[in-house]
Amino acid sequence: MTSADQYLIKEQPYYRPVGNEIELFEAAYAARMPVMLKGPTGCGKTRFIEFMAWKLKRPLITVACNEDMTASDLVGRFLLDVTGTRWQDGPLTTAARIGAICYLDEVVEARQDTTVVIHPLTDHRRTLPLDKKGELVHAHPDFQLVISYNPGYQNLLKDLKQSTKQRFGALDFNYPNTEVETEVIIHETGVDAKVAEKLVQIAHRARNLKGHGLDEGISTRLLVYAGQLIAKGVEPRAACQMTLVRPLTDDPDMRDTLDAAVATFF
Repeated sequence: MTSADQYLIKEQPYYRPVGNEIELFEAAYAARMPVMLKGPTGCGKTRFIEFMAWKLKRPLITVACNEDMTASDLVGRFLLDVTGTRWQDGPLTTAARIGAICYLDEVVEARQDTTVVIHPLTDHRRTLPLDKKGELVHAHPDFQLVISYNPGYQNLLKDLKQSTKQRFGALDFNYPNTEVETEVIIHETGVDAKVAEKLVQIAHRARNLKGHGLDEGISTRLLVYAGQLIAKGVEPRAACQMTLVRPLTDDPDMRDTLDAAVATFF
């Protein structure tokens, strides 16, 4: 049996709440309600669930979903070794057995026929059928399923079915306001308030370009990267070009626009 201790978060992750999301999640966990975290990339969804797992003192098993992920990758499969055939639990099965919070990150990236396997765990049954093994796993009383995805990437081919969406409560996330985002950057990087405020202002200008040449604005994560480089002595303009401009776009005109925004503040 897998030990739950290896999945416990020992030290408190830094998370700055922006609303009542902590209280809502605690209430959802008390009811063992499946939860969906919705928001743009790099806005704090993963850090939030790490903080909540620490606060609730529950193990956390995270799965980074992708389009090649199969149901067997989640629930488990038979493996061959020197002693013969043995069953290996997948991360979802392990979480259900030990009472962990199972976090499926960017679940919309997974194929829809794969995500269907979570359905029995997200209603009154709280079970996981292992068809290949002929076993029905009853979820531990402390088990909870959490998924996240970026609504900005929705389209007809990449979206959750209504039959999946309506099994979850949902929390909306977005980039924090200027004051909070500045506070986060100062804490995470050690730069002074003046530098942090300039980075946030650059991000605001870039976010206004979403849908007008940019698929996504500058995330809080990228601002932290920029602050970390500046704190290491990198010239601010070079740090911003490396972390805030080059990752976002290859379009020369859009790069010039973002470079100009950086030059305005640095």
